[in-house]
Amino acid sequence: MIRAHAGGVTVLRLNEVEAYLGVDDAACHTYGGRRTRRTETMWGEAGHAYVYLVYGLHHCLNVVTVGPDRPEAVLLRAGEVVEGLDLVRARRGPSVPDGSLTDGPGKLCQALAVDRGYDGADLCAPDSALRIHDDGTRVEEHLVRRLPRVGVDYAGEASSWPLRLVTVSSV
Repeated sequence: MIRAHAGGVTVLRLNEVEAYLGVDDAACHTYGGRRTRRTETMWGEAGHAYVYLVYGLHHCLNVVTVGPDRPEAVLLRAGEVVEGLDLVRARRGPSVPDGSLTDGPGKLCQALAVDRGYDGADLCAPDSALRIHDDGTRVEEHLVRRLPRVGVDYAGEASSWPLRLVTVSSV
């Protein structure tokens, strides 16, 4: 993820994501066809940001993955700072250890200075202030763990689906 602004550039290499499979996934915000002002972005074009506030405190950044009327997304849970460590440290606090700067979806958004204002942003546009960038890094399949999603116990069987992908060095 790249976040550019007047203060500089922050680059994170994602190392933990979590998939949400739309209307048939009890853990997804659009389960059962739920369509609200908050979730409207998920019903739109793939490659756009779906940003929401959880517990009234923390922003969470998702990437819409399928496209119109197929409200599926991937939550960006964690990343490694590749560039802009000083900016991240200023946003997260000088005493936060390096390993805890971006190890959760709320921390990731704080590190990138992402809030609801980015909801609907085109993450694939080359001139976007917040965008996905392929830096060429490849992770071998055996270094990726498929785990149950976090914090969705209310979703019954769907809570145990192995839709959380974490690189081994992050587990």
